[in-house]
Amino acid sequence: MDFKGVLVKIFTRNREVVLCAAGTAVALLGLGLVYKYNVRRPEKKFTRVGVVTQLLLHPMKSGKAVLVETAECLRMGLKYGELRDRHWLVITEDGHMVTGRQQPRLVLVSLSCEGGQLCLNGPQMEELRVPLQQSNNAVVDCRVFSIDVQGRDCGDDVSNWLTRYLESDKTVRLVHYEPHLKAQRPSEKEPLFPKDEKVAYPDAAPIMLMSEASVRDLNTRLNKDVSVFQFRPSIVVNDCEAFTEDTWDHIEIGQVELKRVVGCGRCLFTTVDPETGIITRPTHLNVVLSPFHGGTVRSCYRGCDSHFCTVRHLR
Repeated sequence: MDFKGVLVKIFTRNREVVLCAAGTAVALLGLGLVYKYNVRRPEKKFTRVGVVTQLLLHPMKSGKAVLVETAECLRMGLKYGELRDRHWLVITEDGHMVTGRQQPRLVLVSLSCEGGQLCLNGPQMEELRVPLQQSNNAVVDCRVFSIDVQGRDCGDDVSNWLTRYLESDKTVRLVHYEPHLKAQRPSEKEPLFPKDEKVAYPDAAPIMLMSEASVRDLNTRLNKDVSVFQFRPSIVVNDCEAFTEDTWDHIEIGQVELKRVVGCGRCLFTTVDPETGIITRPTHLNVVLSPFHGGTVRSCYRGCDSHFCTVRHLR
């Protein structure tokens, strides 16, 4: 029986089982159980704290989310097939990142990989397909906030497509992170991250986790409901109290152990509607988050989710 058949058979037999992929990768499914434990005890005592309900990849930074049923949890974030979380980045010609903060319509652009091709789709745009691997293209020095990183240029066709879509008067380009290129080290911005931690183009951590309960609680304080998609997490959980994910220092999901590093600061990007690409009232969400959830009114706010890093794969 093939691997997929084994998973289907196991899942059918026990709807509450934690489903995991073989080898060093880990599969997280919608009904995977989340456990936390106290690492100070000689014996780890696990407590069930929630259930994984959604897995989200954002292949292109600020691009449209991809909902998946399984994902490999690697040191640099979630992986699904050829898609890696936040491994593609839109930049200006001088290498500065372009995100939904400056170009909110980026959230409507979907990036996928099929049959060795990179596929881009967006509203009122023709689908673009180019080779995924373009090893002869230039490696570009670029910056994510204040951190120097590198990426492989995805070519002129992609550049022209994105520039037309954004109706930009300045040319933009797309770069792709490859394993041998210079990555970010989150510890350069936040000393709480492990010194050897590396990420491609996320703001900080390889994994962001939040609960549906936190969003439901937040919506009781807003005039217009928001969804988890506005917070762009990697892992969404349920069956827990609002904001309790802030207390999960160590958790285990399937065969992977995750460590919480720090709460996620929140900026105006949360006010971009992921369905329309339109910014709502500039500060309505953040002003609510700030005094309620321990922040102060400044450029970024403490939000509803937490940065996690992968500690190890189990068994």
